[in-house]
Amino acid sequence: MRGVITGLEAASDLDFRDCEYVLGTSAGSIVAATLVSGRRLEAGDRAARAWGAAAGGGADAPVGGGGAPARGLSAAARAAFRFGTVAASPLAPIAFAGLAPAGRFARSVALSTAPRPARRLNALAGHLDSLGAEFDGRLRIAAVDRASGARVLFGAPGAPTAGVRDAVLASCAVPWLFAPVEIAGREYVDGGVWSPVNLDAAPGGRGAHVLCLAPTAGAGPFKTFTAAALVTEEMALRARGMRLRSVAPDADSVAAIGPNLMARDRVEPVVDAGFAQGVALTRSA
Repeated sequence: MRGVITGLEAASDLDFRDCEYVLGTSAGSIVAATLVSGRRLEAGDRAARAWGAAAGGGADAPVGGGGAPARGLSAAARAAFRFGTVAASPLAPIAFAGLAPAGRFARSVALSTAPRPARRLNALAGHLDSLGAEFDGRLRIAAVDRASGARVLFGAPGAPTAGVRDAVLASCAVPWLFAPVEIAGREYVDGGVWSPVNLDAAPGGRGAHVLCLAPTAGAGPFKTFTAAALVTEEMALRARGMRLRSVAPDADSVAAIGPNLMARDRVEPVVDAGFAQGVALTRSA
């Protein structure tokens, strides 16, 4: 995401810090908070690396203890963790694909019966504090209420009051890997549990231009789930008269990312490939 945005800016007169609205989910919430802070995206790199380092762990690291999760959910969480397939929409496609009916109730049941990890994102919190971002009316951060299974968009009118740091921590709190984040007496987890993109929640009216970056739509275990979400959510935006462009990783970016979406030694090649893709996008606009 950082590479694509930086490439777009380098090859045009765009400055994404001037967007009317910015909506972020999971890893995307770090990008969104960085933009709203008024700083270049490099400023958010340490925060992104802290999140990746905390989630990466070792191949045999425990997912978390406590509770008696449903066998399928527990196995899915362990498999996702073991193979490093945790990303912007971490476990939603694996954990919820077989649950019916879909919606709040299914999510609330799955989350309430899942293990409850104790691991917290303390390093990420420190880097988020250094950004100094605030909810100024432009920023939306997607998370999911652990008890009800409902999506919450922090920063939107009527949403629970929260600081940007806590909202981003909640949006990055991958279930089965990190402890939920408590805000105003309720617990929240990763926004990817609802949708990998939450595109349908983009603010704006008829004629608004929307750019959606969908890193999990390129390849890997989340490609199909992300593609399905994009189809449905793109239709919702177009019905509102909005102009939309969704961007998935191109072939070079997919190759740079590789099969392990949390491979920290691939960060720079991924940023470079994303930058090249962003530059190329300006030529095809």
